[in-house]
Amino acid sequence: MSELTIREFAEIDRINQSKKRPVLFVHGLWMLPSSWRLWQAHFEARGFSTMAASWPGDTANVAEARANPLLFAGHSVTDIEERINRVIEKLTLKPILVGHSFGGLLVQKLAGAGLSICTIAIDPAPMKGVLQLPGSVLKANLPILLKPSNRDSAVTLTQEKFRYLFGNAISAAESNSLHSEYAVPTPGKPLFEAAFANFNPKAGTKVNFNNPLRGPLLIISGELDNAVPRALTTAAFKLQGRNENKTEFIEITGRGHSLVIDSGWQEVADTALKFIHENLSV
Repeated sequence: MSELTIREFAEIDRINQSKKRPVLFVHGLWMLPSSWRLWQAHFEARGFSTMAASWPGDTANVAEARANPLLFAGHSVTDIEERINRVIEKLTLKPILVGHSFGGLLVQKLAGAGLSICTIAIDPAPMKGVLQLPGSVLKANLPILLKPSNRDSAVTLTQEKFRYLFGNAISAAESNSLHSEYAVPTPGKPLFEAAFANFNPKAGTKVNFNNPLRGPLLIISGELDNAVPRALTTAAFKLQGRNENKTEFIEITGRGHSLVIDSGWQEVADTALKFIHENLSV
């Protein structure tokens, strides 16, 4: 079990002492907590206290991650969820959760357990029960899934693969710059878990979308996303729409999977903030 670090305990103490509503950001595959630094500053300036959650094996910076890929190998969706849950358990106030990609799936799982006061899932990876398999997803993931050893290994993205998955809606120069700044090895296991979830009764990607304690939820979708195209985000929205709490869907035109880290990130952040302020007294 991956234990919380001294740095994380210090961040939790800072948040609790601030008495401000906490916002916990959850990154996705091939990213680190540091990918949220602009969002954190933006939310902190608007009266929140923030923290970016770490996955098991996460390092302090990109260089360290690339030098130690084995740190990321073998971690499951459940491993990641349990680690983030340990952070939430230590917060005095119930947090707002904001997640991107697999982080978007994770925040839905945590919200489904009643651990969030408001949730923003941005281009969320598919939960169990989403049956659609768009061609872009197959193209992106099939080479990884066809190599069984990737399940318990760390998987990396070349500039070319990053461009297809993340940077297809921005210039090649910006995509390459983002790859250099942010892309790190990632555990392969969550990709296998998501791919075969509908054949596994105990899938780690299962979300409780009926819990009345879930709270309001916004799903944000990038129109041009190859990694999590509209068919997947709308399917998640339909499942979550069964919940008695407010559920909304917003598609941001002309944006791909890099929408939380590219030059247009603030539009997405402000969309999230608008939903939060409309649904909470914070």
